[in-house]
Formats: sequence, structure tokens, C-alpha cells
Amino acid sequence: MKRGTTLFLKAALVLIGLPVIALCIFVVPKIGEFAAELYPDMAYLKYLFYMDLYATAIPFFYALYQAFQLLNYIDKNKAFSELSVQALKSIKHCAVAFGMLYVVGMPLLYLLAEKDDAPGIILIGLVLIFASMVIAVFAAVLQKLLQEAIDIKSENDLTV
Repeated sequence: MKRGTTLFLKAALVLIGLPVIALCIFVVPKIGEFAAELYPDMAYLKYLFYMDLYATAIPFFYALYQAFQLLNYIDKNKAFSELSVQALKSIKHCAVAFGMLYVVGMPLLYLLAEKDDAPGIILIGLVLIFASMVIAVFAAVLQKLLQEAIDIKSENDLTV
């Protein structure tokens, strides 16, 4: 594969990560403060929002890193290797963790949406959960296909 294609994908990964960093820096603290204002008797909600939203950033950025590594393996002509399978496996696990963290955080989002009368917040949470599960299934399918291709390649190498 041409290096320009993977370079474009690497740039796309960076461009995907930048808005998430901006959200973590600028929006998450405002959401926590807003939750504390809506529920002054439960000020600890602010910290629960911080923990949940920042915790979701960890698997997100690790999955981006693994995708970057996968593109590096493609550049080095190691696309059909166990390293690529492990990268896809890590991406799958990260997507599942991301979705589970949002499932855990849905009651917090429900409290926020109920008090602020904004049902779109719940919809956004559900879309994020659904998207992460689609990514997890897609990564699992790619992982299985790649593992089968590696197995077929190794059988062919042994018969020759």
C-alpha cells in the first residue's frame, strides 16, 4: 500500500483526537460545574462526571494509539502479522470499555437531562454506546479475518 494513504489515515487519527482533547479540557469541567449547580445538595456529582468522562478518554486514546500502530505495521509490510491481530484485539477491548463506561455513566446523564429538560443528552449517550459497540464488532470481525489469513499464509509457507 502506498505510504500516502496511511499518512492520510494517520493525519485523520490526529484530527479525531484533537477535538476530544479540547472537549476534555474545556467542556468536561463545564459539564461537571453545571451538574453541581443543578443538584447543589449532591455536589459530589461533579466528581462522578469528571471520573466517568475522563475515564472514557483513556480507552479512546489508547484505541487511537493502537490504530496508529496498525498503520505503522501496514507501512512496514507487517499487516499480516500477530502484531496487527493484537492491535485489533486491543481496539476491540477499548471499544467495549468505552461503551461500558458510558453505560455506567448513563444514570448521571439521565439526572442531568431530567433536571435540565434536555432529552438529547440521553440520545447522545446512547449513540456513543451504539457506535462503540459497532466498532467493537467490526474490530472483532477484522481480527478474526486477519487471524484466518495469517493461518492460511502459514499453512502455505509450510507446504512449499
